[in-house]
Amino acid sequence: MLKKFSLLVIFIGLTSCISTKSTIKNIDETAIKPVIKSNAYQITEYAQDAKYGYDSDYPINIGFIMEMSEQKFIAYYFNGLQAPNGEMLTYKKTGDCCPFPTKNNKMGGGTLSIYEVTWEGNKKPIQLHFNIYERGKIVCPKGLSIKKTVATKS
Repeated sequence: MLKKFSLLVIFIGLTSCISTKSTIKNIDETAIKPVIKSNAYQITEYAQDAKYGYDSDYPINIGFIMEMSEQKFIAYYFNGLQAPNGEMLTYKKTGDCCPFPTKNNKMGGGTLSIYEVTWEGNKKPIQLHFNIYERGKIVCPKGLSIKKTVATKS
């Protein structure tokens, strides 16, 4: 009996950290991932919303992917972009935030990954939020640009 009670307490503790309703506004299960060429997503469009990537309610939804593949897919994303004047981007994961419910994880919930992005001449790094559990349209966030080798649509 004590063992069952302990398991129940652990389960409640784990699930209480996850919101019962997702606040993510830009999930699109029908979104098609960009083509990967030369280890880069061939991103063709710019975000219309300034919140895209910068706001936890509008993350860059690159899922559904396995957690162990996160770094590879994040690299595809950043390899398709550059800084506003063509500078090369550097990025690193700085943390996780914002638990949300998802059916695409055995635990029933996920968190967003936060990446800090810098480039030469940029004094203030930017932070972008990524969701590896849900799909959405993959575009270039405001303040960055699509690599010149990729054709773009406005």
